[in-house]
Amino acid sequence: MRKKNGIKKEESDLIFGRHPVLESLKGFLPVREISLQEGIDGGIIRRIKKLAAEKGIPVRQVPRAILEQKAPGEKHQGIVASLVPYQYLTSGELLQRARHGGGLPFLLMLDHLQDPYNFGSLLRTAALTGAGGAIIPRDRACGVTPAVFKGSAGALAHVPVARTVNLARDVDFFKKEGLWIMGADMDGDLPFFKADFRLPLVLVIGGEGKGLSRLLRDKCDFLLRIPMGQAVSSLNAAVAAGIIMYEIFRQRGPGG
Repeated sequence: MRKKNGIKKEESDLIFGRHPVLESLKGFLPVREISLQEGIDGGIIRRIKKLAAEKGIPVRQVPRAILEQKAPGEKHQGIVASLVPYQYLTSGELLQRARHGGGLPFLLMLDHLQDPYNFGSLLRTAALTGAGGAIIPRDRACGVTPAVFKGSAGALAHVPVARTVNLARDVDFFKKEGLWIMGADMDGDLPFFKADFRLPLVLVIGGEGKGLSRLLRDKCDFLLRIPMGQAVSSLNAAVAAGIIMYEIFRQRGPGG
């Protein structure tokens, strides 16, 4: 089986574990079928069966050995969901969704982030702080994988992801649509807590190690700095983004 980004296709279309499968059913991830270990039961399992029945998703009782073959070495908790391959949105579709909910659009753009757990953690914080979705590049970046879903603690089922060929071109699109572009940069001129986030915006986060690319830095309307003590010279991408996203949430108030 051909691999992409180190993940075999059949592996990239699986979600395992009781809470992740439940979240996938509650969100918009398209579940094809569910394999359930023979004889297991419990409150979460009954909720999964109920939601699956409401959506017409087959639930198949299988021996544990089958689940071990599907998710080798994983803590599947007796349940594995097979997904239709993830459907990325376009940036235009993502913006349309964000505007449909009312309020001010707030989107996240990830500049060649490669660690799936950073990506998942960012999506979880995005869900908690009211972000309308994330934009990622098609090449040289982590895509949606089981590790991302696991790292997001199920938030991926509720935060849509758009994928684009050219981030810089999408920045130009968002600007034409009236959004402000704010980049997180350790050398930025504006301390993040002095920025006004009560406007439609895209928050741009750089990749591990390299930070924002020069082209995207130059296209940002504001570069946000997180002041730090002398003991630490930089922050993990997910941590830095989380600090700024919670300030956005604080300024806008609960519900955005």
